[in-house]
This record gives sequence, structure tokens and C-alpha cells, in this order.
Amino acid sequence: MITIYHNPRCSKSRGACELISDVYNPSNEPVEVIEYLRTPLSVAQLKELNRMLGCSVREMIRDTETIYQELGLADSSLSDGQLYEAIAANPILLQRPIVVRDGRAVIGRPPANVKALFTDPAS
Repeated sequence: MITIYHNPRCSKSRGACELISDVYNPSNEPVEVIEYLRTPLSVAQLKELNRMLGCSVREMIRDTETIYQELGLADSSLSDGQLYEAIAANPILLQRPIVVRDGRAVIGRPPANVKALFTDPAS
């Protein structure tokens, strides 16, 4: 199963979806597309996604969004828990797209990043 956390208004997100359907998924694995702005992730789901991404919580956040500044999220004293809460309450803050396959995840910016999910991690 391939899961794409997608924003249809984002060209990078659309590009990643196209790459998966046209290039990286020749065996037609099932694909679940989640429009996370309509179906926001819970804090627990964000933590799991972060674990699969293997990055800091801050790397999951779009720091160019107006709400990022309004909430003062650049404050380095904020805990991971506070950052997860901010993303859960304001899903526009989540980087996009995020693609998950076989327990691994990548941020598809640029869309070509999704290729890593379709190669052997041991190689």
C-alpha cells in the first residue's frame, strides 16, 4: 500500500502523485490519497509519520505559511509536542506531499524524492 498525504492545490504534490501513477508504481500497488487539509492528522498519526520520515519535527513543518509566523513557531524553545499540536490544529503547516510505502516515508519536495521508496533501502 502506498499512502500519499496530498494537497491537490500544490503543484509538487500533484507531481508526486503523477510520478507514482505513471513511473514508480508499475505493479499497480494500491494507492490511498489522503487530502490532509480535509482529514487532518492526529498528534499520534503525526508522530508515527515523523518516525517513518526519520527527520526532526521541524522538518515536517512548512515555515513559509503565514500561520507559522502568527503562532511564533520559529521559537526554538517550543517542544516537539507543541509543534505536533500546532500541525494537528493547522494542517496547512504539514510539508507536502508526504508519501509512505513499506514503513518508510519521504517528503516529496521535489517530487523525484519519492523514488527512494521504490528502491532497495539496503543498496
